[in-house]
Amino acid sequence: MRGVKRSSHPLGRWRRVVVKIGTSSLTDDAGRLHRPTLWAIARGLQVLGAARGAQVVVVSSGAGAVGRERLGLTLPLTLPERQAAAAVGQALLILEWERALAPEPVAQLLLSAGDVHHRERYVNAKSALEATLRFGVVPVVNENDSVATAELKLGDNDTLSAWTAYLADADALVILTDVHGLFDADPRTNPAARPLSVVEDVETVEHLAGVKAGSNRGTGGMATKLRAARIATRAGIETFVIGGGGAGLEALARGEVTGTRFVAKRRTGARKAWIAEQPPRGRLEVDAGAVAALARGRSLLPSGVRAVNGTFAFGDAVDVVCDGVVVARGLTNYTSDALERIRGRRTSAIADLLGVKDYDEVVHRDNLVSLGEPSATPDAADAGDSMPTR
Repeated sequence: MRGVKRSSHPLGRWRRVVVKIGTSSLTDDAGRLHRPTLWAIARGLQVLGAARGAQVVVVSSGAGAVGRERLGLTLPLTLPERQAAAAVGQALLILEWERALAPEPVAQLLLSAGDVHHRERYVNAKSALEATLRFGVVPVVNENDSVATAELKLGDNDTLSAWTAYLADADALVILTDVHGLFDADPRTNPAARPLSVVEDVETVEHLAGVKAGSNRGTGGMATKLRAARIATRAGIETFVIGGGGAGLEALARGEVTGTRFVAKRRTGARKAWIAEQPPRGRLEVDAGAVAALARGRSLLPSGVRAVNGTFAFGDAVDVVCDGVVVARGLTNYTSDALERIRGRRTSAIADLLGVKDYDEVVHRDNLVSLGEPSATPDAADAGDSMPTR
């Protein structure tokens, strides 16, 4: 299979590693927290960190399950009931991690979609995480399920773990699950299914996302794990999907991968990696000349924009499209209404058309990332006009 290998390379030392533990890895068949399993995982985290020379950040699911157990609730639950169970469970779960990871102190960080998609909140969350690590604390991260609604949620802790790896500037992301990695078929129904030990390009195996071996106690599946691997590897963060609980982590500490290793792409800057993963609010249709200029690292100027689709505000992410193909994503300096008025025009006309000119660029090259390559090399001019670098 293209993009897949059957062998691995030795693991190096990591400065930081993010480990995500799913609900199914912490609970028994009845959906109750299994404390011996959690403690074994905690030992595995400590062994992994020591062996790889890394600070460990934990992304832990399971609060909802712990809260339901404590309150004697059974599924299904209403949204307010799920939020209440998560609020109760968070307190109990963090206490378990505090005991299991002693003598290291533990910090709880609860995040929501706005904390990773809103730039200022993202920077604030990153600063808080950096401070906890500087103090020798083990951060335990979870989504803020007690207040989040569907509109405010990232949706699953696999995706949250990839964003946490961004925030931590991690070298590696480990997704611990009850599945021993990605298979080329469903091992429950196909005895000939083979595990994939190394994947160099996540996109080549995304068609396997429907293969879900394991329990149904978690909210994710292989699709969310592949999405997390894509987000992380794009930013140069090597990703592992492994099984085996604490033993699986201890095996990884010895350099043995009990699952699938997703090879990282060339590391790009954290800011551009963040931009590449923002949900686009609109689309800018550009001509071939603008695409060629963007490929040389230039900014996008109004003269290169042929059409504006969607409704968006200053600072929103927009896709740059040519002939139906998305070639880049960036943060716009103009609203969709303003862009409709200045598209196709030179920068010298912006002030006359809008009454003011705050920016020459529609999307500055520092806020623009190619979706074909992880990063671009800045050049000395801009797409659409020939003018000096700004």
